[in-house]
This record gives sequence, structure tokens and C-alpha cells, in this order.
Amino acid sequence: MSRLPAVADRFYPGDKQQLDDIIQELLKKAKTSKIQGAIGVVSPHAGYVYSGHVAAEVLGSVDIPETVIVIGPNHHGRGPSLSLSRRDWEMPAGVVPINVELSEILLEGNSDIATDDIAHRYEHSLEVQIPFLQALQENLRIVPLALSQLPYPTCEKLGTSLAEAIRRYAKPVLMVASSDMSHYEPRKVAEKQDTMALDRLTNLDPEGLYTTVLANRISMCGIIAVTVVLQASLLLGADRAEILRYTDSGEISGDTDKVVGYAGAVISKR
Repeated sequence: MSRLPAVADRFYPGDKQQLDDIIQELLKKAKTSKIQGAIGVVSPHAGYVYSGHVAAEVLGSVDIPETVIVIGPNHHGRGPSLSLSRRDWEMPAGVVPINVELSEILLEGNSDIATDDIAHRYEHSLEVQIPFLQALQENLRIVPLALSQLPYPTCEKLGTSLAEAIRRYAKPVLMVASSDMSHYEPRKVAEKQDTMALDRLTNLDPEGLYTTVLANRISMCGIIAVTVVLQASLLLGADRAEILRYTDSGEISGDTDKVVGYAGAVISKR
């Protein structure tokens, strides 16, 4: 059995041609120049009308290898706190297979990870990344991880396990951390809060990022995913994190009283 789309026709078009048209338009409009040495990226996961241009800019700025580890928050709270999907993902543009080899290596290295599809069944944070990845890599295979709230030592351990698994796999891999930023704050408040978090990201400080978000109650839903990817990236030699784009939902809706922030970032090795 495959994992079926949960948010097609809501967050993005469920029709293959309409979806391709929108993605190609977003990629064409994105102001992208290729960043070499990318290890991980941060990409938002709202509906494409709101954050698709940010996702297009960040994902279009890096080379997408055949294998991508996609990590995002478990918004619904179903299933284990570290859930790895083992079913192929059926998407409007075609089926995306799981990279079984890399998944097995990861599971061997971290007993905290559960193989579970309940956490993924209704979760949108990973799903909305897939059509962009498919458009940029026709031979795409994925390792999807849905994460609930985790203590920092567990994040550090998972990041270490990811780095070790990628080294053992010894083929090109990109990590995608799926996250929106502050939720439903006035624009000035959201920008101030998000700047604090993104400052820790650009300073390559996973623990500082984690503690800043929690201490300041910043409603960055993918904080765990971003912390884990930053930790893994550092162990894989990352020495730079660049924010390509920051915006909020008010850019589209016109409502700046209650915005959701969106950031696109690339973590790379010079």
C-alpha cells in the first residue's frame, strides 16, 4: 500500500497538469542562483498561494539529488514521536519510492526511530515539499521523518544518527527541514521573534536555536526538524547558513495583524 495525498486540492492542486503549471511558474519567478555544497535546507509548508514562492526559491537554489531526507513536524500528534514512513508516497505527479537502503541504515543507528505511517497519514508538512522535489529530480526517492516535540538531547542524538547514516550511505543526500515560523502574530512581533530564531540558525547554533525558540515561546512549528537538520549538517561539515527569503502571509492576504512567517534557508559547506 502507498501513502495517499492528504492535502491535495487544499494546499496545492491535486490535478497533475495544474500542479506542474503552478510549480514551473513559481520556479521561473524565483530569483535563484545555484548554491554549491548544500547539505540541508529549510523550506516552509503552507499552501502554495502563501509560501510556494519561498519554497521555490530555496529548493530551486540547490541541486536536488536522487535521495532526499524530508523532516517535518507532526502537527496532529498521531503515532510515535520519531516516525519513519516506510510506504511509497503516491502523489499527483506520480509515486515517490522510499529509499529503503538509507532508511535501514538510519534505523540501525538509532533505536528511538519507529517505523510508522499513522503519523504521516494526515500530515501536510512533508507532503507539500514533495511536488517541488519531484519537479526538480525525476528519480526522486525519499526518507520521510515526522517529529513531535523532543528534548534537545534527543534532537542532538537524531542529528548525529542522520549524519552517520548519510556518511555510511556514501551517495548524495539532501536534508529538507520543513517549517513555518511565527504563527498568528502582528507582523512586527513575528518579525522580531523570527529574527531571533534565524540569527541562531545563521550562527550555526542548533542548541541556541532550540533554546531561543522555547524560551521566547516562538511558534515555529518545525523547530525540532530544523534543529536536527542543523545538527546533522554541522557534523557533515557545514560552515554556512544563509537566509534566502523571509516573508509572511500578509504579503499575500494583506492582513498584517495576524501573520504566519515563512523562511527559506540553505545550510552548506564551502
